[in-house]
Amino acid sequence: MKRPTSARLLPWSSADGNPCYLLGEGTGYVSRVADDIERLQLGMADDLIGHADELLACQRASNRELRFLARGLTDCLRDVRRVAESRGGAAACRWPVAGRRGRE
Repeated sequence: MKRPTSARLLPWSSADGNPCYLLGEGTGYVSRVADDIERLQLGMADDLIGHADELLACQRASNRELRFLARGLTDCLRDVRRVAESRGGAAACRWPVAGRRGRE
C-alpha cells in the first residue's frame, strides 16, 4: 500500500474546534468535498466583497448594517485564510495573526 504524501488542512473543524486534516493523494471523495466547500467559501467571499463595496458607498448605512458587514467579512476572511493555509501549506502561515483563536 502506498503511503500518503501529504496532509491537507480541511475547510472544517472537529466538533471541539480543532483543525481536521486529510492524509492522502488528494483524489478521493473527501478531497472533492473539501474542494467544493473551498470553492463555495471563496465565492461567498467574492459576493460579500461586492455587497461591502455597495454598502460602504452608501452614506446612510446604519451602525447595525456596518457591524453585520464587519462580522461577515471577518468570517469570510477567516475561511479564505484557511483555504490559503490548506493550499499553500506552511508557507501561507509564516506570519502570526493577532487575535487568532486557536489553530483555525
